[in-house]
Amino acid sequence: MLACFNLPAQRGNIWCFGDSAALNFSGGTPVPGSSSVVSRGSCVSISDANGDLLFYANTDGNSGGFFSGLIWNRNHNLMIGGDSVAGTAWYQEMVIIPNPADDSSYYLFSVGVTYQFGLMYSLIDMRGDGGLGAVTQKNVQLMNILMVDCILAIKHGNGRDWWLLVKPSPVGQPVYNNTWYPFLISPTGITAMPYKNLGSLNGTAGAQLSVSSDGSKICFNNWGGLIELFNFDRCTGIISSVNTIEPQLTVGPYPMYWSSAFSLSGRYLYVSSSTVPWSRLYQFDTWAANIAATKTLLWQTAVPPYTIGALKRGPDEKIYISCAWIQPNGGYQYPYDSTMYYAENMNLSVINSPDSAGVACDFQPWSFYLGGKRTYWGLPNNPDYDLPALAGSLCDTLVGIGDVPVQEQQPNLYVYYSPQWQTAFINANQLKGTSGKLQVFDVIGNLVFEENTKFNPPYYTKNLNLTSLAKGMYVVTLEAGGQRLVKKFVVE
Repeated sequence: MLACFNLPAQRGNIWCFGDSAALNFSGGTPVPGSSSVVSRGSCVSISDANGDLLFYANTDGNSGGFFSGLIWNRNHNLMIGGDSVAGTAWYQEMVIIPNPADDSSYYLFSVGVTYQFGLMYSLIDMRGDGGLGAVTQKNVQLMNILMVDCILAIKHGNGRDWWLLVKPSPVGQPVYNNTWYPFLISPTGITAMPYKNLGSLNGTAGAQLSVSSDGSKICFNNWGGLIELFNFDRCTGIISSVNTIEPQLTVGPYPMYWSSAFSLSGRYLYVSSSTVPWSRLYQFDTWAANIAATKTLLWQTAVPPYTIGALKRGPDEKIYISCAWIQPNGGYQYPYDSTMYYAENMNLSVINSPDSAGVACDFQPWSFYLGGKRTYWGLPNNPDYDLPALAGSLCDTLVGIGDVPVQEQQPNLYVYYSPQWQTAFINANQLKGTSGKLQVFDVIGNLVFEENTKFNPPYYTKNLNLTSLAKGMYVVTLEAGGQRLVKKFVVE
């Protein structure tokens, strides 16, 4: 379904998005293809070192709920265990990060924007299902607060590890916040780093993050009119030096800054805005002394029936822009019905020369045909998997995973209970053996569930339906390979 070519590969060269759309950049010029994605927004994908598709994922706004995420294998079939993954059908709530400790496994991180599951991850092992991959751990919780619809991964300056950035939502908070939560993903696992308060107070859960091609600059834009630039240190993971291009508005009308993307040099920043009566595309010169004064309107179109969405710099260094079609009376339509095929949702718009000022950037609306597929607002939130190490920097000290001493990992048991689904998501890692026993006890020690189980070491995962249990505290025990793990959880 997706053609590949014998040219230098990029691990983010295949995009799967929209209504069964796909692009393959392996040959330099993108080639349209097909995927199993049906998503108004969030989608991610990753290829192997040869540029061949490994797997992809999306959230499905049609199903809703806590766990609308789906993971697809390279044959475009649902991966084993790939259903009911954390995600609530927003626009930038997922990202895939290779596991630095194991070149056959991958993390899929998700943030909860509408529902308070916070930050979760699932683990995909590509050795499962004959090389098609299987989800070995699912919906493991790292944070439990509402989050902003933005998650960003940046490769560490050592060329192996990864930084993950998320922001807490202002929804339900007594005041707006400007907090950043960084995580380090390394061979030793996932490490929460000290949080940092920096920048303007954010007033909305609707926002996105973008990063420059060298990973040194981050843009945060939100629906309330805020556009800010930050410096990012790939060695330390520290965010610094805020530059507010446009401030957060406290009263409307709001410009609804939807998405942003940097040109290859990092000089020009492009920002989309979508609100009645106009969708607009702007350019800023970030090298100017007064960035705000360089704001240039490149294009606008009426809303309805068209609304501009995500911007993403492609492997060919052009910037691609999605656009959704909505009904002329303003009615929201997702998913599209079988008649809603229009030039505006069957094509992507393209900035052909992003490092040129003003109209010289050669923006061409609705100019790239998707081969009969359709787009909504989202494009893949794929980081730059091929970003090299910072040569000559203090953190450029690693040349391969084999240089890191291997430490014996201790087993871990995770239990997350979803009140909506009345299900306990049970995950364990670093297990020995191939069989074990799962038991659940109530608070006074009564056995309420027991199961002898088989698993593929070192992982164990189970979705345990608990509709028959009363509210209260319970204890999960997992015995495997001479190990006994214990975890408490509460049925609400």
